[in-house]
Amino acid sequence: MDALHTAGIRFAEALQAGPPWLEKFWISVTSLADPKCVFTICFPLAYFLDRKVGVSVLWIGLVSEWLNVVLKWFLFGERPFWWVHESGLASKEQVVLRQFPVSCETGPGSPSGHCMITGAALWPLVTALTALASARSRSLVLKLTPFVAYALLLLAVGLSRVFILAHFPHQVVSGILAGAALGWRLQAHTPATRGFFVATALALLLGTLTLHSLVITTGIDIDWSIRLATKRCSNPDWLRFDTRPFASICRDAASALGLGLAASPPLKQLTPRQRLASAVLALVVIQGLHQVLHPADVTLWYVTNFLKYAIGPWLVTSLLPRLILTLTRPWGSPHTE
Repeated sequence: MDALHTAGIRFAEALQAGPPWLEKFWISVTSLADPKCVFTICFPLAYFLDRKVGVSVLWIGLVSEWLNVVLKWFLFGERPFWWVHESGLASKEQVVLRQFPVSCETGPGSPSGHCMITGAALWPLVTALTALASARSRSLVLKLTPFVAYALLLLAVGLSRVFILAHFPHQVVSGILAGAALGWRLQAHTPATRGFFVATALALLLGTLTLHSLVITTGIDIDWSIRLATKRCSNPDWLRFDTRPFASICRDAASALGLGLAASPPLKQLTPRQRLASAVLALVVIQGLHQVLHPADVTLWYVTNFLKYAIGPWLVTSLLPRLILTLTRPWGSPHTE
């Protein structure tokens, strides 16, 4: 593995030695592909395009993120920003690398969560857009455009993760392959009942706590990556609670709970214009929700974060569509899909 890691470090060096203007591009790509965006951006947009697709995006996103956390706990993947120092490579050879505010993630590194979760969650959206293109045109180019865009996006995400020293290339490749496979496999198995989502939320939360306790009981240091990240991050302010594995579990369980508790959706009553207004309002409200209340205490942060992600699906599927329906009803008569 040392040879594979060393090759990855050299590849990261080559990327960072590229044109300076690319730095902002790679950082923007890795930020936009953050798994949080599946819940706060991709889900609302997909939901108002098609309810089934939106629910599928959220469902596959939370399942793939939970699986990613479990895989990381058992694969013990290193991250370049700490491995280059812990391995002694930086003291033996000349290594020219920089860290960035998004570099210091605290969970283990394998497989890449950005690639795996984004790749899985976007699969139903890509297939829906492909079906839409196929229904409207016989052009092969138009039909392939969604999947070409999907592949290029994952390639860019993977390169961005290597650039910022969050992952080695082999972790990126495994994340992309696992994500595409999960998206393809889970798309046809999206639950339709609210009770199932509530049960899933409890199972994810309790199952993870049980697994965490069992692993600790066996003597495995499951929090080793947090200590290494804290030790090797060049700026303590770059360490974030939301990169911890348990933060992902809270997000997944909360989103499932929020979707399960949401009232019956009024989506079929919305006109295309009202759907667009609902999507825009949902993006604004959810982004605002996640900009407030960031407690310094870790326990309070987890509780606050859980509540935010539980509220999100309820806002998207129930409250905001009803609000738009009420405010815009005079614009035109609602129709049935």
